[in-house]
Amino acid sequence: MEKDLVARLEAAVARLEALPIAGSHAGISPLAAAEAQPVDPAILAFDELVANFLGRVSAAAEKIGGKVLEATRILEEAFAVKRGLLIKAKQSQKPSLENLAEFLKPLNEVILKANALTEGRRTDAFNHQKSIADSLTALAWIAYSGKDCGMSLPISHVEESWQMAEFYNNKVLVEYRNKDPDHVEWAKALKELYLPGLRDYVKGFYPLGPVWASAGVAVSTSSTSAGMSKPPSTKVPAPPPPPSASLFSSETASSRPKEGMSAVFQDISSGKSVTGGLRKVTDDMKTKNRTDRTSFVGASEKEPRASSSAFSKAGPPKLELQMGRKWAVENQIGKKNLVIDDCDSKQSVYIFGCKDSVLQVKGKVNNITVDKCSKMGIVFMDVVAACEIVNCNGVEVQCQGSAPTISIDNTAGCQLYLSKGSLEASITTAKSSEINVLVPGVSSDDDWVEHALPQQFVHTFKDGHFVTSPVSHSGG
Repeated sequence: MEKDLVARLEAAVARLEALPIAGSHAGISPLAAAEAQPVDPAILAFDELVANFLGRVSAAAEKIGGKVLEATRILEEAFAVKRGLLIKAKQSQKPSLENLAEFLKPLNEVILKANALTEGRRTDAFNHQKSIADSLTALAWIAYSGKDCGMSLPISHVEESWQMAEFYNNKVLVEYRNKDPDHVEWAKALKELYLPGLRDYVKGFYPLGPVWASAGVAVSTSSTSAGMSKPPSTKVPAPPPPPSASLFSSETASSRPKEGMSAVFQDISSGKSVTGGLRKVTDDMKTKNRTDRTSFVGASEKEPRASSSAFSKAGPPKLELQMGRKWAVENQIGKKNLVIDDCDSKQSVYIFGCKDSVLQVKGKVNNITVDKCSKMGIVFMDVVAACEIVNCNGVEVQCQGSAPTISIDNTAGCQLYLSKGSLEASITTAKSSEINVLVPGVSSDDDWVEHALPQQFVHTFKDGHFVTSPVSHSGG
């Protein structure tokens, strides 16, 4: 067992060391990489970080395979690109804001590749993919250029970035806690890669940001693609035109023409007559005097609208059990009597794109996910792992049994009814509003008691750290 693990770790390190040398992203020549590797203790420590922490993630992903392994390969690629950028920073002068965006372009491309895996219809590996995609922003600490750059210090940036990814990483732990130890090992190893792994590395070598060479090569839009990968005697081609827009664009808002409401307010404040170009409304143009308008709507005009609710443009309605493990409820419009009664604790329920419908789940299932639904009602008995409401609008969810975890993400309007058996459920909300939780009264004859979950918070700095508390409103 130990020999197999060591072999996997050595294979992972070999793949990572090969990526920056190829120059596909970081633009480092093999000679420069070979010279920097044995000398710079920061690079040696980074290689040790990769071997000890990232190697564990890769070894667990090898056992899992599939889309988890695909996402982990992108994670490996990101750390390989990061290694190349660290070497390049030691050989380059501190870039300007515009050139910094070009310097970080290889890392941005890998992050975009990871985010692309999370788009579209969710797969069984969505939580793994989302954990990696959100965690890769921690590698952007290299963009820190001072207290006025708008970023936290590198150590804090790594910790804050992991907090975003930990929400989905914990879902992996909950889902596979008693099912598959390989997934649990993967999630634990991913967390330790960043905390304490990357955080302690940044704390030891780059607590105030990257180290640039005062007499090094100037970073420009052409140096990333050609400058460092060509020998000194080779003529460098003319640099391409600067990018039209980027995250680090130095162009100020005042130098660009105003659009939309900004242009309207600019015209108002200019003192010019804002009604000069308007047409005068004559008496015959007023609605009350028009003879071609009527207040009655014919039946033929209403029929097309009524028929449009019978189907969804996204696809045909679906209510089926897939592969014996997953109930798929999709594109149901105006159906008030949807029922799933033949289910067990190993099956999951995925509800997608439904509107103005009601679904009842009779029996215990592993987990329930409600995604991109509006005016949807869900009634269920028990869930083993969690009930998730994501990207929804105006939904009602009632738990008649027990649910250890309920998460609400990017949702506007959710009525959550809890039974006495589910009062100890852990409710997590993120980027959501109008969340109300109703709990039963003390006795069976009492009415339901409604509690509004806060969506506004106040953050105050006390005793060296920020204290967060809900905003409370009081009548005058």
